[in-house]
Amino acid sequence: MQTLERRRFPSWLKRELPTQSTLKTHDILEKHKLSTICESAKCPNRSECYSKNTATFLILGEVCTRSCSFCSVKPGKPGELELDEPERVAKAAVELGLKHIVVTSVNRDDLESGGAEIFVETIRELRERIPECTIEVLTPDFCGNWDSVRAITDAAPDVYNHNMETAKELYSKVRPRGIYTRSLELLDLIKKRNPDVITKSGFMLGCGETKQQIDVLLEDLRKVDCDIVTVGQYLQPIDSKMKVEEFVHPSVFEDIEKQAKQMGFKEAYCAPFVRSSYHAGEVMETVRK
Repeated sequence: MQTLERRRFPSWLKRELPTQSTLKTHDILEKHKLSTICESAKCPNRSECYSKNTATFLILGEVCTRSCSFCSVKPGKPGELELDEPERVAKAAVELGLKHIVVTSVNRDDLESGGAEIFVETIRELRERIPECTIEVLTPDFCGNWDSVRAITDAAPDVYNHNMETAKELYSKVRPRGIYTRSLELLDLIKKRNPDVITKSGFMLGCGETKQQIDVLLEDLRKVDCDIVTVGQYLQPIDSKMKVEEFVHPSVFEDIEKQAKQMGFKEAYCAPFVRSSYHAGEVMETVRK
């Protein structure tokens, strides 16, 4: 398949910028010296979300120990953990008026725990300061350190998300330091450890996957009783990252969403601009009803 240029977006990938200001969100995040995956990963929805005083917090620093071919988060050697980061996240969440809070992180393969203790403390701070909120975490695989996953699960987030990202056959291209079966094992562990925690995972289209590979990925997620699946279009964030193989038509996303719901997922959210935390609160609520 011929590689497509980044600038040649089809009509369904063109959107208007929000009219509401994003400055309040920027100012609060800057005040508390916090990062977001919205900025670091150059999410196409960041202006829309910021205009609604919503953001996905990025903890454990801004530097990732991995360099996945689809992600623009800065790779390298991270600094020391900031032990007051959980408190700063909670204070910002209060000021933003968040009711559903999503927290993700860079990979910290330099740490035995992967930084799991900061996730746990962030959940604790949020519960203490905003007891009525719902909390969603999106974590790395912690290099298979299941004690870290157990600790976060035991902290009882409402939603535990870990993304598969792509089909098994494309891991060496898209996610070279990830292991497909390890990610599935992580999701399985969460659900077995605490069945009340909603499990969630997502993947991208447009990386060269086939329909058969998508079918297998969905089947594997159902085998570990994953509750929610999100599917979006991969968009090349910067020139040095993996090229887009295909701009997938919205009708394909609609078909996958229908298929996923028929397979038993409690919710499926599939469209070109969908990302893991996009409309995350609304998606979670559909599962709880």
